[in-house]
Amino acid sequence: MKIGLRLSSMQILAIGFALFIIIGSVLLSLPFASRDGQGVPFLSSLFTSTSATCVTGLVVYDTYTQFTLFGQIVILLLIQTGGLGFMIVAMMFSMFLGRRIGLRERSILMESVSALKLGGVVRLTKKVLVITLCMELLGAAVLSIRFIPEFGAARGTWYALFHSISAFCNAGFDLMGRIEPYSSLTHYVGDVLVNVTVMILILVGGLGFFVWDDITHNKHHFSKYHLHSKLMITATGVLVIGGAVLFFFFEKGHTMADMTVGERILASIFAAVTPRTAGFATVPHSEMSSGGTLLTMVFMLVGAGPGSTGGGMKVTTIFVLVLSVFARAKNSEDMNIYKRRLDKSFVYRAATSASIYLFLTFIGALVISAQGLGLTDTLFETLSGIGTVGLSTGITTQLSVVSRIMIMLLMFTGRVGSLAVATAMMTRRAHNHPALKYVSEKIILG
Repeated sequence: MKIGLRLSSMQILAIGFALFIIIGSVLLSLPFASRDGQGVPFLSSLFTSTSATCVTGLVVYDTYTQFTLFGQIVILLLIQTGGLGFMIVAMMFSMFLGRRIGLRERSILMESVSALKLGGVVRLTKKVLVITLCMELLGAAVLSIRFIPEFGAARGTWYALFHSISAFCNAGFDLMGRIEPYSSLTHYVGDVLVNVTVMILILVGGLGFFVWDDITHNKHHFSKYHLHSKLMITATGVLVIGGAVLFFFFEKGHTMADMTVGERILASIFAAVTPRTAGFATVPHSEMSSGGTLLTMVFMLVGAGPGSTGGGMKVTTIFVLVLSVFARAKNSEDMNIYKRRLDKSFVYRAATSASIYLFLTFIGALVISAQGLGLTDTLFETLSGIGTVGLSTGITTQLSVVSRIMIMLLMFTGRVGSLAVATAMMTRRAHNHPALKYVSEKIILG
């Protein structure tokens, strides 16, 4: 596994994702990838490939009604590669071939899995592969209990595996077009087995590889966890519980009006879990209340955890910004949490990442709104793209060529990371002479 010495780690990761997207788009445009035998236009196959590789779920075609088994397999392989990261997949093949993982490859792996240090990154990557395989197979086994009686042995097993991988990788692609095109999981809104299984897969996939390692190493001893793991678990719990309560009341007279209390509770929890990059839906988002729609967009803004199968701005980025606001409000220079202090550099990094993310969201919404679509639908679609969520109010198929290209760029940035993309584009070779610093001067801030 040779890596070009002139490219930075961020550049290699960005280029790797781009190559997989191109390969996927070529395969999906082949005639035998489509049910009509004529293939799809390259821009549409490129959009589908980008959405799958960036584990988003926005589609211009219903996956079941448009693509053959071959096309569905290609999409699933892209989802798996995009969820794990291409460097992890490349390392897996290198290990199978008995090749040595060099220092250069280890440093790129460290970026790919968001590890805190270089030491042990190969061990962590192996553990990621094992956990992924176990979780996806277990999820498929549970889902097959529902899908095999409904769709038959062969088709039910395939559906179970497809949706398990899609959920674990936070992709949101589904094959429920067999029941009704673009319906996602709305026909299973009251099904406890399907809902709980999909939610667990989404949450575990979205926690992040480093958190998995921490949990498997320290088991139930929460006090021994690294600060990152504590923050991710705490923030995830707050978002799920708080979001579920709000959705329960917001949607009482709207998408959940005809449901029993039990179904509303289940649908509310699902609605709080899926917007943070997963993309499955048990209620139609085009019919949500204004409060429910706004809350969904906020959750799409937050995203999943760093080094996870999901994308978005990242939970820890939001958490650091919130902590910094509270610290400044108390006129304190320190950000303390769980008897630990966060360095100021994390605030700078979080603020930079969030600023790029919000700027791109604004640009994307501006470009798409020029098509004449409503502001709410436009902003929802834009946040869904850059947050690699996949939820939509139904306008994805109406997007113009320019708007589709914009969404593709947002999906790519959201999966690779806004700061990572910026770093990959702006990385320069280091100079030997020390950097010069200008004289500092103060300005007035509000």
